[in-house]
Amino acid sequence: MNRREFLKGTAWMGAAALAGGCMTEGFSLCSSGATMQGFAAPPLKKVRVGLIGLGSRGMAAALRLPKIPGVTLAAVAEVRGARIDLARKAFAEEKLAFPPNVYGDGDADGWKRMCERDDLDVIYITTPWHLHVPNGLYAMDNGKHAFIEVPAALTVDDCWALVEKSEKTSLHCMQLENCCYGEAEMFALNLCRQGILGELVHGEGGYIHNLAIEDYMPEMLQKRHGCGYHDYWRLKWNAAHKGNQYPTHGLGPVCQYMNINRGDKMDFLVSLESDEANHSGYARWKFPAGSWQARKKIEMGDMNTTLVKTAKGRSIMIQHDVASPRPYSRINRISGTKGILEGCYFADSMNPVTDGCYCRYGWRENPDDALHSFFDAKKAEEMRIRYRHPLWKQAGELAKAVGGHGGMDFLMDLRWAYCLQNALPLDMDVYDLASWCSICELSERSVRSNSRPQDIPDFTRGGWKSAKPLGIWGIDTAKMDFRKVSTGAAGSQMEI
Repeated sequence: MNRREFLKGTAWMGAAALAGGCMTEGFSLCSSGATMQGFAAPPLKKVRVGLIGLGSRGMAAALRLPKIPGVTLAAVAEVRGARIDLARKAFAEEKLAFPPNVYGDGDADGWKRMCERDDLDVIYITTPWHLHVPNGLYAMDNGKHAFIEVPAALTVDDCWALVEKSEKTSLHCMQLENCCYGEAEMFALNLCRQGILGELVHGEGGYIHNLAIEDYMPEMLQKRHGCGYHDYWRLKWNAAHKGNQYPTHGLGPVCQYMNINRGDKMDFLVSLESDEANHSGYARWKFPAGSWQARKKIEMGDMNTTLVKTAKGRSIMIQHDVASPRPYSRINRISGTKGILEGCYFADSMNPVTDGCYCRYGWRENPDDALHSFFDAKKAEEMRIRYRHPLWKQAGELAKAVGGHGGMDFLMDLRWAYCLQNALPLDMDVYDLASWCSICELSERSVRSNSRPQDIPDFTRGGWKSAKPLGIWGIDTAKMDFRKVSTGAAGSQMEI
């Protein structure tokens, strides 16, 4: 019996519990499901964080978290002593106090002992993909909120495991999807909530990022960012799998625009991908004929295109290509009856290399307008300022100064910290995590079955029908001490 059959078979338990008026701690048997929708944990005046993994993402997070008012990085776990030494040096350069509790340095189970501490509130997980679920489950088993890097899970069963653990423990399990906090993405969200684009009918997202060099030569990332993909873990995963194994950067924002899991849900998908040419072609070009790199077979096709139909009849396209020599893009296109926005970021909010990256938009201002072109530069800038998301208005300049993908990493951490400190629901819950991540396995299933449709599980178990849409929110700066926050530039500080 699979999990869904079990839930159907035990539906009588909910009716019996309702009749008896009973409820267990942390999990309501009276609920039809989705007990974590709208869930708010008791307020935490100070948020104490333990971080697992000091790779590229982990190192950036470790340096960023102490700059969030009310957040303390109290412990770190990393199996490689060299990474711990490098982190100590980086903290010293930015005049930050290094976490007092360090686990690992060759001890593979150090992260578990860190999770078992009774003086931590959050476990921040920045390990390789295949460790995300074990890390997250153990964190919640030990009473900690789990914040997990993308993709948080890679199989449908693992998605269910995180959902059920979060519900059972009444602890947050949030995917650290930073792209939902990009300036262009939050601008688009504001347009959608204000009804500027009309009724939404179609969205597109993607992850177009040439990683072939980094996959085969992690030392290149080592030079650029201080860390590469340890033991070729990303190349190994892509070599063994088809489908879209990294869907959430493009999909997450589109799901928020469309209120997926909050009034609509993803119903089914079909997925198709091209042959593989660029990964192996690069390896044959770069490495000797007899090398393991030149001989390695890659399962993943260069371009995967996955189409999703929602319960309300809307469509979503998600693309994935990490091998072709193409400019970086998350696509980020949302189309409605009155207008459209496309583009993954504004020129001033990301790195200086902006070839192929843009944000264009236009909409009808009266029913007789014929929308055939985007706004000119002057009007586009006027509208960008007028509909800028409140969170970017409040803390956008500080976020850019601190850094992290143009500031969106900082705003993501700032927002969840604010929610925990003030007993508010998080912007992304465990059902968002599960539905977005389920695309990994389901797209592969579809590709391997000649693009046959695959049903997308309803992880909310019907809760999407009554859940409130994600609103337009910011932060109350009076509740967080921003007066002096280090930007990380040689210990410099910026006031807000």
